[in-house]
Amino acid sequence: MNHPGPTPAQEIQMLRAQLAEAQKLTALGQLLGTTTHEFNNILMTVLNYAKMGLRHDDEPTRTKALTKILEASQRAAQVTQSVLGMARNRQGRKEPTQLQELVQQCMVLLEREMSKYRIHVELDLQETPPAICDGNQIQQVLLNLLINARQAIGEGGEVRVRVAHDPASGTVDLMVRDSGKGIPQDQLPRIFDPFFSTKSGPDASGKGGTGLGLSACKDIVEAHQGRIRVESTVGRGTAFTIKLPVARRSEHAA
Repeated sequence: MNHPGPTPAQEIQMLRAQLAEAQKLTALGQLLGTTTHEFNNILMTVLNYAKMGLRHDDEPTRTKALTKILEASQRAAQVTQSVLGMARNRQGRKEPTQLQELVQQCMVLLEREMSKYRIHVELDLQETPPAICDGNQIQQVLLNLLINARQAIGEGGEVRVRVAHDPASGTVDLMVRDSGKGIPQDQLPRIFDPFFSTKSGPDASGKGGTGLGLSACKDIVEAHQGRIRVESTVGRGTAFTIKLPVARRSEHAA
């Protein structure tokens, strides 16, 4: 007895699920690469200042070495806490979430990369009610937008991240604005299409785009009953805004 195959709609749904899983692995790979590089830098700082402290007997040099080792250790603790925070968000369910915490965890992990390219990051994290979301998925979206913003700027510029409450629409809004090259108006309607990319290939950091990123971001946000929109002007930069529903009182209780 022959069983009917999946319908076209079911095949599309399966492909979307596969794309989402591929994007999740890509985000995880970027996170692991960034974290490994960061810990390597911290370890080299500790080793070099420990050697300096052992080579010199004078108190000022040893005090400086111990201070630098302490600062590096505190940085390592920040990175560890951020990674553990992201791990705790891998619950696979939507729950009341403070977006400000997600932003701060992401920025700890990307701080070194932003500094390397002389990009100033301005955080405007206003007091808001919690949004109802899967924290890990929204962090994937945020990491994607931040890396895209860094690539759009190149070297020397500004990224602004804003979290604010929009009572009129009942949403918590997360905005990532960059001072990069902007997106031409004729490309804007297509940037959320699968496989479409405004990038020509990997940049100096080895990171490039397949066009899957923004398409997956849109799918994730819409699965949260949210919306994502983009505004861009060539030569002035781009702003992405994610609007996520505010958690209801019953969801708080749960």
